[in-house]
Amino acid sequence: MALEDAGGEVDRAISGVAKGLAYENPFGGVVSFLRRPLTKDVSGADLAVSGIPFDQGVTNRPGARFGPRAIREASTLMAGDVPYGWGYSPLDVLHVVDAGDMAFDYARTAEVPARIETHVTGLIEAAKGTILLGGDHSVTLASLRAHAAKHGPLALCQIDAHPDTWSDDTPDRVDHGTIIYKAVKEGLIDPKRSIQIGTRVEVEGEVDVGLTRVDARSLHRDGADAVAKQAKSVLGDAAVYLSFDIDGLDPAFAPGTGTPVCGGLSTAQTGVILRGLAGIQLVGADVVEVAPPFDHAGVTALAGAHIAYDLIALWGWPRAN
Repeated sequence: MALEDAGGEVDRAISGVAKGLAYENPFGGVVSFLRRPLTKDVSGADLAVSGIPFDQGVTNRPGARFGPRAIREASTLMAGDVPYGWGYSPLDVLHVVDAGDMAFDYARTAEVPARIETHVTGLIEAAKGTILLGGDHSVTLASLRAHAAKHGPLALCQIDAHPDTWSDDTPDRVDHGTIIYKAVKEGLIDPKRSIQIGTRVEVEGEVDVGLTRVDARSLHRDGADAVAKQAKSVLGDAAVYLSFDIDGLDPAFAPGTGTPVCGGLSTAQTGVILRGLAGIQLVGADVVEVAPPFDHAGVTALAGAHIAYDLIALWGWPRAN
């Protein structure tokens, strides 16, 4: 399919076309992430993208339940483009599908983490990997459980305004501010091989669990290239899970989130960091906390879609080079 043939391409999400760029009009047709095939059968896929529209673990503004839908819609704008700066077209190389959203009973909050873990386990058994669209950051803990069960303790790269290390030893609490504390205590991640980028809050009750931390001021001082180099050194050759909380971006670039914090990353810095991580052994990832009710002109959803596309390129890099 060439650009001049775009007039004949429509509803690609349900057409069965599994690879290649999509030239369907961004303002029409059935919506899926990057116009990938929309299917619950992810068998044989390289990557399955799936939405987790859950936001009952937030401490401030809800709304991230609408994140997966908004990210998908924003992604239609870039479905015909190769991601900038990667030197290859992941949609031509990888078989990527959109597995839709996970089903759950919103009134049974305590059951949701186990459901997410089961859902992700199924995805990574049938496909080679998955990228989740949140949802609030509490979904990451369940995803880490599923990935650690397959790969062993993971190296974590977390881009976030918050370290999410509130002390919490209550098994059935669902809270997006406790996930890293619990992940370390459960042995899901190796703190010595893990890094947090962009942090810029000091909250009573936070616990130092041993991760390398590059706060936002250090990033602005040293530059995105240097931070990417440091992150690659920390992560090494371990199996890596990358969690991108959209509030890692400054509210100027991502106003649509529940707990915005000034002084964060720009979208330009984010692109440099993700491209600079090329070569890590990424096994899973998520983009969380996109809350469309607080967005303006869809800029947060657009940022989330760009980040998810870069994560696909990052996942495929060692396989394509």
